Amino acid sequence: MIVTKDTIIGDVVAADDGVAPILMASGLHCLGCALASGETIEEACMVHGMDCDMLVEEINNYFQSKG
Repeated sequence: MIVTKDTIIGDVVAADDGVAPILMASGLHCLGCALASGETIEEACMVHGMDCDMLVEEINNYFQSKG
């Protein structure tokens, strides 16, 4: 899976729930929130004041490491 700023958080977690610890460690503790299932990574980062590019890179690195 290739993740972009426009990727829905729920889709990322559904693809591989191993991404959840990355999101939690980055400050997105709202994975159980109703908004998270339909919110893009960019929207979540804006709400939480996070660096979206860094998070997208970290998630993509995770998926690449899985082969």
